[in-house]
Amino acid sequence: MAWDVEGTKRKILEAAVAEFAQFGPDAATVERIAKSAGVNKERIYNYFGDKRNLFAAVLRSELAKVALAAQSSADEDIGDYAGRAFDYHCEHPELSRLLRWEGLIFTGDVPDEALRREYYGAKTTFVEDGQRRGAITTAFDADHLTFLVLALAGCWSNMPQIARMLTGDDDDKDRERRRASVVEAARRLAKAP
Repeated sequence: MAWDVEGTKRKILEAAVAEFAQFGPDAATVERIAKSAGVNKERIYNYFGDKRNLFAAVLRSELAKVALAAQSSADEDIGDYAGRAFDYHCEHPELSRLLRWEGLIFTGDVPDEALRREYYGAKTTFVEDGQRRGAITTAFDADHLTFLVLALAGCWSNMPQIARMLTGDDDDKDRERRRASVVEAARRLAKAP
């Protein structure tokens, strides 16, 4: 019988996303991840090494998913990009939790930092290109504007309790209203004079 290595890795990563999002990398246990994935915990160690490496693999996998889902281009309306990023964060709130845990436990470089800098650098380059063409404001440096747009898109799932207290329950109607605000705010931030 052939062993489905990729299928097993996928099950482990899915179980690890839920575990790490809920408990963080320090309180998460390989035993619970293995049980949830339906595998022997030795498989986790064989495929991913230690728990830190598994957390890095989870982040790598989840960030690749959001990068694919919310791609951007130089000629795109920045509000449309912000809307797609907002949608992704709403549909996958575990990503925001994973990023918060990452910020809490790593005091220096984070897993795959060089690769992630390239990814964010490409987004900043799109903004710089828009600024050179006069389509995007130069009131903000491109890197700051990129960060502000990402923050707008992710803030609702980063602080759901504050969003609920300020704007109401996260039902379909309010989510549409929130998304519209994110899109419009991103457009206004980026609007050229």
